[in-house]
Amino acid sequence: MDVIEILLVEDNPGDVRLLENALKESSLAYHLHAVTDSDQAFALLRNSDPFADVPRPDVILLDLNLPGKNGLEVLEEIKADEELKNIPIIVLTSSERDLDVLVAYRKQASAYLVKPSELSEFAEIIHAIEILGQ
Repeated sequence: MDVIEILLVEDNPGDVRLLENALKESSLAYHLHAVTDSDQAFALLRNSDPFADVPRPDVILLDLNLPGKNGLEVLEEIKADEELKNIPIIVLTSSERDLDVLVAYRKQASAYLVKPSELSEFAEIIHAIEILGQ
């Protein structure tokens, strides 16, 4: 099984831990790289310091509520970049607002999932990573 490279763009340490725990309990072969804002995300995606040796992600999990550029701005910038636009992006956020869902899909999100609050509810996210990360 190939290892799936996952970039998580999430500023809430509790949400990062929940996803890490869910991935550990899954059978998925993965490497998780978590960053807290858009600057770090683009540094990793463009292999800038301190991420020069980090492989390009197979899938990006993107929160909408980030410091600096918000997730929708990050999504738009990635999809406008010829070298990055083919990376699947799963918006993973607490927002259930219809407008956020609509705008995310208009900006070419591959999936829009609401963050679960319990570890047992992460199966849908793991399944989406398996499908989109291949």
